[in-house]
Amino acid sequence: METKLTSDAKPEIVETKLAPVTVISESPATSIKEHEKKEILQQYRRLLHALKPQLQKGDRKMIRLAFEIAYDAHKDIRRKSGEPYILHSLAVAQIVASEIGLGAVAVMCALLHDTVEDTEVTLEDIEREFGGAVAEIIDGLTKISVIFDVHGFIQAENIRKIMLTLSKDVRVILIKLADRLHNMRTMDSMPRNKQIKIASETIYLYVPLAHRLGLFDLKSELEDLSMKYSEPKIYKQIADKIIESKKERNRLIAEFIKPIKEGLTTQNFQFQMYGRLKTVYSIWRKMREQGIPFEEVYDKFAIRIIIKTDSEDEKACCWRVYSIITDCYRPNPDRLRDWISNAKANGYEALHTTVMGPEGNWVEVQIRTDRMNEIAEKGYAAHFKYKEKQTSDSSIDDWIKKIRELLENPETNTLDFIDDFKLNLFAEEIYVFTPKGELKILPLKSSVLDMAFEIHSDIGQRCIGAKVNHKIVPLSFQLGNGDQVEILTSKKQKPAEEWLKYVVTAKAKSGIKNVLKSERRRIVEIGKKALENIFRQRKVSFNSHNLNKVLDFFKIPTVNNLYYSIGVGNFKITDMDNFVRVGDNIELKDQSKTADENLELAIKNKLVSNASLFAFGDGAETVDYNLAGCCKPIPGDDVFGYVNKNKEIEIHRTNCPKAINAISKYGFDIVRTKWTKQHQIAFLTGLKITGIDDVGVMYKITSVISGDLKVNMQSITIDTKDGIFEGIIKVFVKDTFHLTELMDKLRQLDGLLSVARYEDQTIAP
Repeated sequence: METKLTSDAKPEIVETKLAPVTVISESPATSIKEHEKKEILQQYRRLLHALKPQLQKGDRKMIRLAFEIAYDAHKDIRRKSGEPYILHSLAVAQIVASEIGLGAVAVMCALLHDTVEDTEVTLEDIEREFGGAVAEIIDGLTKISVIFDVHGFIQAENIRKIMLTLSKDVRVILIKLADRLHNMRTMDSMPRNKQIKIASETIYLYVPLAHRLGLFDLKSELEDLSMKYSEPKIYKQIADKIIESKKERNRLIAEFIKPIKEGLTTQNFQFQMYGRLKTVYSIWRKMREQGIPFEEVYDKFAIRIIIKTDSEDEKACCWRVYSIITDCYRPNPDRLRDWISNAKANGYEALHTTVMGPEGNWVEVQIRTDRMNEIAEKGYAAHFKYKEKQTSDSSIDDWIKKIRELLENPETNTLDFIDDFKLNLFAEEIYVFTPKGELKILPLKSSVLDMAFEIHSDIGQRCIGAKVNHKIVPLSFQLGNGDQVEILTSKKQKPAEEWLKYVVTAKAKSGIKNVLKSERRRIVEIGKKALENIFRQRKVSFNSHNLNKVLDFFKIPTVNNLYYSIGVGNFKITDMDNFVRVGDNIELKDQSKTADENLELAIKNKLVSNASLFAFGDGAETVDYNLAGCCKPIPGDDVFGYVNKNKEIEIHRTNCPKAINAISKYGFDIVRTKWTKQHQIAFLTGLKITGIDDVGVMYKITSVISGDLKVNMQSITIDTKDGIFEGIIKVFVKDTFHLTELMDKLRQLDGLLSVARYEDQTIAP
């Protein structure tokens, strides 16, 4: 018997059914104080209130038991912020109940999600108290916690296990998303390097997962929080400008919705209508993609209309609302999106249109019913609620089924799968049909080959082309919305390496790679036997010493690559004339070539350029480093470094997609970096400029660059169309201040419409 904290005003004596555990005595530093107990009770009551509409008989008792076990298990643990750890468990459970909309079982799991990993509570204890379903979810949550804690292939295998768990019970990933959201909301107390690492993981995997599972609000908040910690300066600038423009924005929204509101009221609609501001992250992405400042992003908000109607009238009512809107404002026909007739793969349903507002700005309007809105906000959880009312399986269920099939195949390369899988999480969809009219949803830019593998792996492997809308096309042909596709096959066909260029789906890529690997293994075996015969003819041993001699001489990295080269005929028996037999072994006839190459390599390894450019940590010491070629950091950029698999420090800009993917996939150690003062070195970067094609404009631009600011240029590329030119100028600058000064000078020139930093990743050093 022991005292437990409960939802009642006073502590109650509750008998615990858990197996005996070693109780850590509460020290003054870790014990939960009275004011903290009041806060915990308040949060627990909030949780019960959020769950009240869906509580079944006995649920309240089991939730209280889960809370008491979690409270007791975590009572000596505090977070980095100093608050009792149980508040985190309660916050995760609150997100699960209120923001995702899951029920009592998921809330129990959320309360207990860290107990098995961090405390002496065991999975057997959980199963005994709550049953197998809860234990299985807790087991999945325990495994998912190590996803980014180790390097390389082991980490990739963890992701594989997690995805398999997801495919069995999607509540595992939903609870983990809630856990990640609360961690991101409370990350201010974490050190900077940890913030970057966690933000990178979030944008790499958790944001796409939230998107695919239809959790739009959660996904948007995770994007914003990731940007807040990876790009704090830019985030604050945009957030401040959003606050500054609030008054004007509210005026525009009120003016825009007034005639629509009158029309809906006249036709007796029950509705809600409001303006929804786009997120900091989405505004920033638009600024980057279009190379425009904040002030030129016109669609900073969207109008959302939610109508109340019976399920059988949903479609007709949404189109009636569309008609009222287009009676008030002129629509853009290219921006009509009908996700009512065909829902998105994540279950999203709505009608989107973009119309010209009263002040000459395009405004997006989203039309939904109550049911559609709940699915849009709570994603898979809401879909699950409505599932029994639907006549066919959800596309989300189909997607999860595909994940299971791919991952249960032992031939699937996990690292490749993760990259392909992540891309497909965010992909826009197209809708195509079989000859019998069966609908297939594929990612945008899918080919005939993707469609073939979508139908069946055997059909994909034997595909030779297709009839698209009754016209014969090659297997590389990209499909469009509404295409009718008949796949053509041949028993003699087999996959080739170039097929990988034609496909975008994970299923197709996996199917092609599996066949290619099988074929490669066959060729490797042929090559191995051939080399054994060559060694036998030369009367030398088939051992590692002799194999390494051959690998070193021909600069082949692995034995299997050597076998493959022999198997495809690249290796001739006369190539062995470069060696002489010494007993059972072989040695090179002439070692001078290898010695010269080794000397050259040794000299290259000694050449360290600009080693004093970066200072790491809090001291003034300097280290060797590599400036990343993908994002071209220059002094003044917000940068960080990580130790790569070759134990070298790579320096990247904090928003570099390649770095984010690398540290997320492999869990590289992040090191803090800062620039030292260094003005003698010039760094290559690029400018993207657009302007009016007029006489003398290029002279003005080059005069500012080379004349006024004495900046060296590497190259200029200009394209002109319809009186507007667009150009890329590659220049050498000292730092971001130097670059900003140059950009500001250019913006002052007459005829220039925009000047932005060029984000292309192909700038050569």
